[in-house]
Amino acid sequence: MDDRVCNITFGDKKSQYVRGTTFLDIAQEYKSQYQDDIVLAVFNNKLRELNRTVETDGLLSFLTTADTKGRKAYRRSMVMMLEKAIFNLYGTKIKLRVMHTLGQGQYCELEGSIPVSSDLLDEISAEMRRLCEADIKIHKHTIHTDLAIAKFNGYGMEDKAKLFRFRRSSHVNLYDMDGFQDYFYGYMVPSTGYLKYFELMEYEDGFVMVFPNEDTKKVSEFHTSNKLYHTLMEAAAWAQQMHINTIGELNEQIVKGRVQDIILLQEAEMEKRISKIAEQIAKEKNKKFIMIAGPSSSGKTTFSHRMSIQLQAHGLMPHPIGMDNFYVDREKTPLDENGQYDFECLEAIDLELFDTTMEKLLAGEEVELPHFNFKNGKREYKGEFLQLGTDDVLVIEGIHGLNNRLLSTLPKETKFKIYISALTQINIDEHNPIPTTDGRLIRRIVRDAFMRGTSAEHTIEMWQSVRRGEEKNIFPFQEQADVMFNSALIYELPVLKMYAEPLLFAIGPDSPQHMQAKRLLKFLDYFLQVPSEEVGRNSILREFIGGSCFHV
Repeated sequence: MDDRVCNITFGDKKSQYVRGTTFLDIAQEYKSQYQDDIVLAVFNNKLRELNRTVETDGLLSFLTTADTKGRKAYRRSMVMMLEKAIFNLYGTKIKLRVMHTLGQGQYCELEGSIPVSSDLLDEISAEMRRLCEADIKIHKHTIHTDLAIAKFNGYGMEDKAKLFRFRRSSHVNLYDMDGFQDYFYGYMVPSTGYLKYFELMEYEDGFVMVFPNEDTKKVSEFHTSNKLYHTLMEAAAWAQQMHINTIGELNEQIVKGRVQDIILLQEAEMEKRISKIAEQIAKEKNKKFIMIAGPSSSGKTTFSHRMSIQLQAHGLMPHPIGMDNFYVDREKTPLDENGQYDFECLEAIDLELFDTTMEKLLAGEEVELPHFNFKNGKREYKGEFLQLGTDDVLVIEGIHGLNNRLLSTLPKETKFKIYISALTQINIDEHNPIPTTDGRLIRRIVRDAFMRGTSAEHTIEMWQSVRRGEEKNIFPFQEQADVMFNSALIYELPVLKMYAEPLLFAIGPDSPQHMQAKRLLKFLDYFLQVPSEEVGRNSILREFIGGSCFHV
């Protein structure tokens, strides 16, 4: 047996390669089988960059820019090429700060002596395209953490230096692009030659770098998200006021013993925003239908309870209505493309019954409200009657609350729409934003395990299906909301860490969900842990860790 040879299985094909062959070399043999560019390898159920080499026997597959992990690697690498282009052109006169994801774009701002302009972005774009054509290899280097801290302090990247101060690992992986070095949370493509498709566009106080989406070789059309942008920037401004813009700064505050102050200040700030919305509703005397919608694990239930309390404090009488109670009987539920019940489509709701019921309530009639029995899949009536008085309002929670097809026959002035989502207000560092979906996924993993007896493995397995439902039924309507509410708590990930880590460690290396679990564990490792005892019983976080004073 030749120990210089590795036996590699790709699908049904078995091949032998000399030890030290790169995954990139192997990918060249199979690229004709893929419509999109191969950017990552999966070897023995572990994610690998293409510049890595084969050293053992194993099972191999590839990920392209059409896959979620491949798409993220492409966008991450594009940020580094953007950094490199700015450095080549302007040196230290400009500092890039990568802020938020907006649609299929990454919102960025520039700090320094040169303002953003179309001419500036044209110059940067031209340099990025030159770097792409040069096909510069992206190298990964491992250095000691102390050296990384010194290096980034020297670069003026204090956010990274603070982040590494709290790393338990003694070594850090850095990426190098023609001498320019930076740290990134996640894997990269092999070289700049892969980074062909992008566009830089002026937007608000900065610019957006727009990427491809489903068509991986064409830049997506950028749809402005003004309400989302301003909600994100409002959260970032509050984080700035708290001097907690990054994980490193949050960890510094934890070390200083300021956890209780941070929790109290965050909850007070959130209650202030809820009260402000309730006051706005109360001033508009004709509002009768308060529609609350948002993606999974946004804290909609706790928010609706807290909103109801504030509405009462402003002289109104709220009545909660669960849109789920208006489901059609299960056998009438539409099927998705896989032949499974699609409970998240609008047609899963009995729209005629829902609209008729609300019309009668608005007309002052007494109606009997339905209850959906999830065990037998049938709608039932239990003698619950409701009639609206002058100060009565309905607080309606459901994923379709922003869709104009819902309550389409009612006067627009009677409806008040609230979009709620957990939009993380801090970043890993100046070039690595925290995906808001990660915060929601960690919330859901913890809640599903402790409240619903569902394993983290199953929650992660279902997450892509959940995300597809959100993309179809929620996100397209978010800009139609009267108000956007950010339910993210600046302190929540250090609290969730204690609950989430054991659940993620339980996912074994043979599981298809192992890669995602490992990635989330690495992410949580950035945070110092915070005990949950200081979290108030009315906090949105209690919806996920338990101990809420509300029925959630």
